[in-house]
Amino acid sequence: MKRILTAVALSFFVSSAAFAGSCPLMVKGIDAALAASPAISAEQMAEVKRLRDEGHALHEAGKHAESVETLQKAKDILGLE
Repeated sequence: MKRILTAVALSFFVSSAAFAGSCPLMVKGIDAALAASPAISAEQMAEVKRLRDEGHALHEAGKHAESVETLQKAKDILGLE
């Protein structure tokens, strides 16, 4: 039983570290796309910027899973993978 609990705990920490590392890369990708003046409406541009800022703030607060989810919404609007 102890091994199972240890394995679950380790997998949680490993996945958290993976999320933590991907947030800054996602922000950089969004920033690069914004610098390229994407063909989106002004409303979409405002939403992307809001989501980017919110995602960055969530990353800084240590909420990496929420950050990735928020940043992915911005990437979806921009048509990024």
